[in-house]
Amino acid sequence: MIALLGFLMMICFIFFIVTRRMSALTALIVIPLLFAIVGGFGKDLGPMVLEGLMGVAPTGIMLMFAVMYFGIMIEAGLFDPLISKILSIVKGDPLKVVIGTAVLSSLVALDGDGTTTYIITVSAMLPLYIRLGINPLILTCVSMMAFGVMNILPWGGPTARAISALKLDANEVFLPLVPVMIGGLLWVLFTAYILGKKERKRLGILDLDLSQHFLANQEQASAVEIDLKRPKLIWFNLLLTLSLIVALVLGVLPLPVLFIMAFSLALLVNYPNLEIQKKVLSSHADSVVIVVALIFASGVFTGILSGTHMVDEMANSLISIIPEQLGSSFALITAITSLPLTYVMANDPYYFGVLPIIAKTAAAYGVDPVEIARASVLGQPIHAMSPLIASTHLLVGMAKVDFGKHQKFILKWAVGTCVVMIIIALITGAISL
Repeated sequence: MIALLGFLMMICFIFFIVTRRMSALTALIVIPLLFAIVGGFGKDLGPMVLEGLMGVAPTGIMLMFAVMYFGIMIEAGLFDPLISKILSIVKGDPLKVVIGTAVLSSLVALDGDGTTTYIITVSAMLPLYIRLGINPLILTCVSMMAFGVMNILPWGGPTARAISALKLDANEVFLPLVPVMIGGLLWVLFTAYILGKKERKRLGILDLDLSQHFLANQEQASAVEIDLKRPKLIWFNLLLTLSLIVALVLGVLPLPVLFIMAFSLALLVNYPNLEIQKKVLSSHADSVVIVVALIFASGVFTGILSGTHMVDEMANSLISIIPEQLGSSFALITAITSLPLTYVMANDPYYFGVLPIIAKTAAAYGVDPVEIARASVLGQPIHAMSPLIASTHLLVGMAKVDFGKHQKFILKWAVGTCVVMIIIALITGAISL
């Protein structure tokens, strides 16, 4: 009954968001509260919600300071040369713009952080999409697909969790996944080509040099906001940002601590004047409030999902319906079921709660746990879409697109990415049939 309640809650949650009957913010709070009360968990709501909020607090803090840090970098003009270079290459061709989006987001996603990927990619590419009239849903789609593939990197999160949960060797798990990731990225580029070609057919190719247009706009903007640009500090800002990314990859300190430190240093060096500091911070206040509110709302959802044990029962019920004769195909089954499971769960409950159960069951059929670990990360392009992921809301918020429309637009392409990666994993022997 608890599993059924959990599945009904997820169906209602997805239905109300996709049909736009509720916003993601209210749905993340209201729907789990109602289902918890219906399930008889009303008296335990307080502890469950508080535990969920404490679980997402570090993420909320990290995102708040990450948004403000990159906001400072944008205001100071760190990304202006990059944007100008990309514009000089793509010019007025929508196809090149969309492919450029895929390449840029894939490169930026090397740091394994969705927040960084989305902030930089949207900041650089959204002006092009607006100028050319390209559908911004393509921007969110291609960026999220690229991140979904790159998130398989060992420092991205899911692979590290799988390795830790099953006590495996990192190289043994990850190296066979390299061809799989390459295949996934090729699919992302193929998707970008298809979507870009459609936009080129719809909009045509404009004969203009967007880099000059961008520079002209920057000069005009700097005349109004001349006190915010910091061209003399571009090398300092670049070094600080690269150092931050390296520290993120190496895990020198927890992410919230790194972003707090980087934000403080960036603000102090770029804008020592208190009045200008207020001006810069207030210009990004709306984005910060919305994103952080969604983070804590997702904490309510995950707290109830875990506290009521819905997530455990949902996972166990899915595992129990697998016929015994399919036991030898547990790696493939894990890869397929990772699509819906990682969509409805955060990484921690899936990799630390569900995956050990799957691996233990698979071992009884002679399936090596290392294959289960590899299979478990193949659903990451779908996981990246999850409304429980903070950076998902950051992406759609920055691009100013509707969350439900984004979900409907990206779904088939994200599923395609997963299918391609699963097929390549089977061909290369990363997982067995």
